[in-house]
Amino acid sequence: MSLRVVIVGASGYSGAELASRLMAHPKAQIVGLFGSGKNEKTGGESPRFSASFGRFRGVLDMPVRATDADAITGLKPDAVFLCTPHEASLEIAPQLRARGLIVLDLSAAYRLQDTAAFERFYALSHRDVPLLRTAVYGLPELFRAQIATAGLIAVPGCYPTSVILPLAPLVRAGAVKAGTRPIIDATSGISGAGRKAEQRLLFCEVSQQAYGVFKHRHQPEIDAYVGTATIFTPHTGPYDRGILSTIHVELAEGWSEALVREALARAYRQEPFVRFCPPGVWPAVADVRGSNFCDIALASDDRGHLIISSALDNLVKGAAGQAVQCMNIRLGMPESMALTPRGAE
Repeated sequence: MSLRVVIVGASGYSGAELASRLMAHPKAQIVGLFGSGKNEKTGGESPRFSASFGRFRGVLDMPVRATDADAITGLKPDAVFLCTPHEASLEIAPQLRARGLIVLDLSAAYRLQDTAAFERFYALSHRDVPLLRTAVYGLPELFRAQIATAGLIAVPGCYPTSVILPLAPLVRAGAVKAGTRPIIDATSGISGAGRKAEQRLLFCEVSQQAYGVFKHRHQPEIDAYVGTATIFTPHTGPYDRGILSTIHVELAEGWSEALVREALARAYRQEPFVRFCPPGVWPAVADVRGSNFCDIALASDDRGHLIISSALDNLVKGAAGQAVQCMNIRLGMPESMALTPRGAE
């Protein structure tokens, strides 16, 4: 029997990637597409999904309807994905949960349990604290058991995923020197900024550039789930998709590169989507493009300075792929379903 799924916010990059993944899923059926709540059409004929993304022409010509909780519920979905701005998620998620639906939210609306940090970084008061307290952070490698029973899954951000996976096990193991903050320089492809018209995102304007210094919205999310304060500087890169993060860590006394490798290997030995590069080989965004993998490499010097590099596709492991991974866990399916590269099943 097919699982019935709905995508809200289908016309963005994450929504389109999610549609592709779900169409390839042997157990999932897309039964409805809805707008994000910002630019959706509320009267007349709804636009076709394929009009926004020509690659779906003749493949997924379903209309993108105005978001309505009753209309979504009427489709009897097994899961609803929200690829929506955080303001829209705060509006629709409570309505869907009140109707008993399983919600996977790709926005930041329910990622931060610290409401003061949410208000500071998002300039918005969190108006749904009771539901926030029930949300589970959707990083399977760290919260698989909780995801399996969650009603609301807050799918992590792309930058945080690239940092939390390599860094959180080391913080938990006590590998980071007390009183120091890991330094993170991360570069994202332009799709990470969303599908919008800004001068810096235009084809002829795109360049390598830092932005959001000391105020990026993912800073509190990174700190919360890494388990320590960090210094995070994001950059845009002149490519369409992918994230490369370089992380500098001062190691605690007694820690070495060999012990770090052992700790990470122990943490992710059974994880299908975390890959470690051989010594001397460093991750590249090209190596993870279109995949749900996070590739990790590291090295340290004899003075206790550790450098970690990680790469992932911001639209897959950083968004849609991770959401499908969470859905698979929540609905009792093989976790890698529709996410394993062809030929690698």
